[in-house]
Amino acid sequence: MVCMVVCLFGLKAWAEGYQTESDIPYRTNGDSYQTERCKLDFYHPTSIKDYPVVVWFHGGGLEGGSKFVPNELKEAGLGIVAVNYRLLPKVEIGDCIDDAAAAVAWAFKHVSEYGGNPRRIFVAGHSAGGYLTDMIVLKKDYLQHYNVDADSIAGAFPFSGQVITHFNVRKARGLSPVTPMVDETAPLYYVRQLPMPLVLFSADRELELYGRYEEQAYFWRMMQLNGNTHCMLYEMQGFDHGNMPQAAHPVMKRIIESICKGEMPQR
Repeated sequence: MVCMVVCLFGLKAWAEGYQTESDIPYRTNGDSYQTERCKLDFYHPTSIKDYPVVVWFHGGGLEGGSKFVPNELKEAGLGIVAVNYRLLPKVEIGDCIDDAAAAVAWAFKHVSEYGGNPRRIFVAGHSAGGYLTDMIVLKKDYLQHYNVDADSIAGAFPFSGQVITHFNVRKARGLSPVTPMVDETAPLYYVRQLPMPLVLFSADRELELYGRYEEQAYFWRMMQLNGNTHCMLYEMQGFDHGNMPQAAHPVMKRIIESICKGEMPQR
């Protein structure tokens, strides 16, 4: 028999020692669109304590998509914060990034209430979600606005994230997806030395979107030259932009396990 109960933030679904707190608002003031989009789901274990937590941002080009918990991350001893954020063109790019920062700040402030460890919070996302991951980790101002130090993130895992100016930002400026640009909205603009591992995942270079493997390779090199010996780049050979998370998730889980054991992974 499946038991469903109503809790403060929505439906709490019970299954095999895990449960999901649905549609938790991580912003409580703003217009109707902000109220609609700025919600998250928290999938977490019920029988273990001090588990690591992954904040997961969906893809969709910053103009589509919706929160979900990747199947590969379920029942793996992890808490997963699946985030909705506002989308272009209804808001500006800075609003999308600010929403991502607010959701990560929620995790730091609240996962302990559910048994999670706020010292083991990881940030990850695919495509647009990878872009958001890079931005809030590299540009500390976004999280500092919520009194959270970006350097307290335990590790970051952008999956096929754009590191030059996002193609939909360039499109709004009349540029094509293959016209490169690096400005203050580009993760590459904020390369710095990080205290945590930054693990870059790309699809097969021949199957990736708009030369994104080569973007990631240059980004990786610049991170290395800035002293980031724990920055790694994985190319998921044979996988395209859409299905590469299938190959990347097992690698991410393995690296998270190593970090939680106190080991700093290197390739």
